[in-house]
Amino acid sequence: MLFEAIVSRWKKYNFLFEELVKRDFKKKYKRTIFGVIWSMLGPLLQIMVMSLVFLNFFGRDMPHFVVFIFCGKMLFQFFKESTSSGMQSLMSNKNLITKMKIPKYIFLIARNITSLTNFILLLVVFILFALIDGVTFHPRFLLLIYPIVTLTVFNIGVGLVLSALFIFFKDIQYLYDIFTMLVMWMSAIFYSIETFSITAQRLFLLNPIFTHIHYFRLIVLHGVIPAWHIQLLCAAYALTALGVGAWFYKKYNYRFVYYM
Repeated sequence: MLFEAIVSRWKKYNFLFEELVKRDFKKKYKRTIFGVIWSMLGPLLQIMVMSLVFLNFFGRDMPHFVVFIFCGKMLFQFFKESTSSGMQSLMSNKNLITKMKIPKYIFLIARNITSLTNFILLLVVFILFALIDGVTFHPRFLLLIYPIVTLTVFNIGVGLVLSALFIFFKDIQYLYDIFTMLVMWMSAIFYSIETFSITAQRLFLLNPIFTHIHYFRLIVLHGVIPAWHIQLLCAAYALTALGVGAWFYKKYNYRFVYYM
């Protein structure tokens, strides 16, 4: 019965969902010369600058250092873009929400699908770049699907909380910018954690973003299937975030319209 209800609900709003995704995707690159290419060109330019800056500090003795940075920056950017755009997904669609009776979370998921599409485009460039840099391609690359799925679910869960908070507290967007900057520096994007003690390395795994970055790097750079506890952590972070987000959304859902 529950499954049938979900399918029925999805069919009812499927057209609206597709139109929202198309609108968000076109809106992001409206009146730009390179259009969707910016989803790949922008991060590439950032990585080039960062590699030049950090190579002399952290990457002198590290093989494939640019790929190392690329991997971390790509996943962090996916997290930041998904959650930041998801935060404003309700307020930016308040005209529709206040006039139509539709599931509010559909706007958040549409934003996440747009961010996921951008990420997949960049992922293709990343794999090509890694191969050019001499990284050996192997079937284990297919396992990258797992952390992509768990990080997507994690982003949706975080977005559910942020989009609800943003309706009540507009200051959350400024606090979140500071928070994401802190997350970036604590995610070992530009440096290796191997220089830290074993205890400190384990503490890094308390960071969901680093855990997903670490998963990617183990497969791409080392050709190693991550240990079972890394697999479980990715799933645990995703399901916990989604559970908390769904609870938060359900609890305050009826109040959203009054604050828009």
